Amino acid sequence: QVQLVESGGGSVQAGGSLRLSCAASGYTGGTINCIGWFRQAPGKEREGVASIYIGGGTEYYADSVKGRFTISRDNAKSAVYLQMNNLKPEDTAMYYCAAKKSGWPTLTLSEFNYWGQGTQVAVSS
Repeated sequence: QVQLVESGGGSVQAGGSLRLSCAASGYTGGTINCIGWFRQAPGKEREGVASIYIGGGTEYYADSVKGRFTISRDNAKSAVYLQMNNLKPEDTAMYYCAAKKSGWPTLTLSEFNYWGQGTQVAVSS
């Protein structure tokens, strides 16, 4: 059973930075091949932020975070990170880590098979 646990959320002022971590466990080689970050603000739909191919580092970003957020992986630690710089109030949301079994990195929610419980990010102006 694949398990994903997020950490690193918190409260920052606009322009600040946070680094989210996603620890993955319970999978063997080939069970999952991409991990992504998604977010959901109050009253809004969940949206994709970034995803990465864990076998080769291919990355994919939402336009709203390009140049500010960076996704990375550490396969030795079974972890994926989201470095968030120059945060804006509109980045405030619950951030979720998710994994999918096949295909290239995308931000399509329905393609992801496993989800974490989320970590809250709040950015004040």
